Amino acid sequence: MKSINMNQTTILITGAAGFIGANTIKQILKRCSNSNIIGIDNMNSYYDVSLKKYRLMQIEQAFDANKERNNSWVIKNGAVSDAEFIKSIFEKYEPSVVVNLAAQAGVRYSIDHPDVFMESNVMGFYQILEACRHSYDDGKSGVQHLIYASSSSVYGDSQKVPYSTEDRINQPVSLYAATKITNELLAYSYSKLYNIPTTGLRFFTVYGPAGRPDMAYFSFADKLKKGEKIQIYNYGNCKRDFTYIDDIVEGICRVLQHAPERIQGEDGLPVAPHKLYNIGNGHPVSLLDFVEILQQELVRAGVLPDDYDFEAHKELLPMQPGDVVITYADTKPLETDFDFRPKTSLQEGLRKFAEWYAEYCTS
Repeated sequence: MKSINMNQTTILITGAAGFIGANTIKQILKRCSNSNIIGIDNMNSYYDVSLKKYRLMQIEQAFDANKERNNSWVIKNGAVSDAEFIKSIFEKYEPSVVVNLAAQAGVRYSIDHPDVFMESNVMGFYQILEACRHSYDDGKSGVQHLIYASSSSVYGDSQKVPYSTEDRINQPVSLYAATKITNELLAYSYSKLYNIPTTGLRFFTVYGPAGRPDMAYFSFADKLKKGEKIQIYNYGNCKRDFTYIDDIVEGICRVLQHAPERIQGEDGLPVAPHKLYNIGNGHPVSLLDFVEILQQELVRAGVLPDDYDFEAHKELLPMQPGDVVITYADTKPLETDFDFRPKTSLQEGLRKFAEWYAEYCTS
């Protein structure tokens, strides 16, 4: 792999106001010196925009707290599917590293809104790939590493666990998963044809403070606080590989500093400089155990009273379309190549979320 110095580098991050994007930018501001960080986000209303504004405020605070590092930071409002917008960003800033985190998320949402997923996840990523391709025009050094977000959803309802990046992924059970598989195929093709160093990261159920409100841990907290029932599908017999946001960001930061090597094959053509990694905790937890830990931490943080009747606020339901029984990451390649494995326990992670949630809801 080719090492990339994050200092004195121009880094473009899409989905900058998103959960993973904002946390990645905050960490880069702490680690880099004399770098230019450009964020892109269209600030859509899939969920409450005020939470995205809150994350951008956190980025500004991180920028102010690390001014001695002499980084620059700017956010641009626009969609990755807008070809002219993306072209203008690449022409103006000429990024060396691109982290594509912009995407329409939500497995169930994709069932009723396929057009949004095709526009953002497929056409949006295509525009990023095209911009990376043309970044080498006229002999320019161009993009040295493109990192993009994939998902554990690509594994479908595979019965083979843990999920390995060597597994076949040709049976997606949701349109969201299908768009992420498409991303991986496009990335490989562009890497092969245009020699673009590219790395895909399959994220496993990311959670933490200021996360997405449609994720179970966040929506459950909202409903329980309001005295509403929470719906637990497959009667609680599902398991998820919950991965804390700090672990995800650490994985991104380690990977982006090491691009796949450009080498020539025996046929004289480039060997695709493309890699794939799982970033997951590697410890699946049943949804019932997850709910038990969440409610303990919500009580501990003072979000819910000690005598809260949880049994009265649970509703066990059958499996839903697009759901899978288990997610479970094999992270051995990540450990081998980057000496890193996510380690935050679910108890610790949900405690940090509950403490943040208690403060956020009263601020």
